[in-house]
Amino acid sequence: MTTDQRTITNPPTLHDPTPFGYSHAVSAPGELVFIGGQYASDSATGAPVPGDFAAQVELSLARLRRALEGVGLGFEHVVRLGTYIVDHDLGKLEVLGKALHAAFGERLPAQTLSGVAALALPGMLFEIDAVAVRPAAPAAG
Repeated sequence: MTTDQRTITNPPTLHDPTPFGYSHAVSAPGELVFIGGQYASDSATGAPVPGDFAAQVELSLARLRRALEGVGLGFEHVVRLGTYIVDHDLGKLEVLGKALHAAFGERLPAQTLSGVAALALPGMLFEIDAVAVRPAAPAAG
């Protein structure tokens, strides 16, 4: 049984967003689950872990996976991402796109990327939040 009940729509009247690591629209039946911002944090203290942008993206995605697992979900349940990049540039967009493809494959969630001057704590270069959908239970028959 597949848990991926998402319908991904990239209308032909819009550009192909998949090289950039997202889809235009995603829908799914079920209960919405909101995952707060995840960043490259020490798992014991929450302090930002030093590292370059790519390392922080990888650790942030690992933290997102753990947050999803904590509510019994996985990347296949994510319908929307919010991503925040300090001092955004095209090189960082390429790094993020590759990491998102590695995590989500070709079934990319909708995404809004925001370039920001700073995040909540010194040393944070990247943060990601998500909206996931807990699949609807089958109707009793």
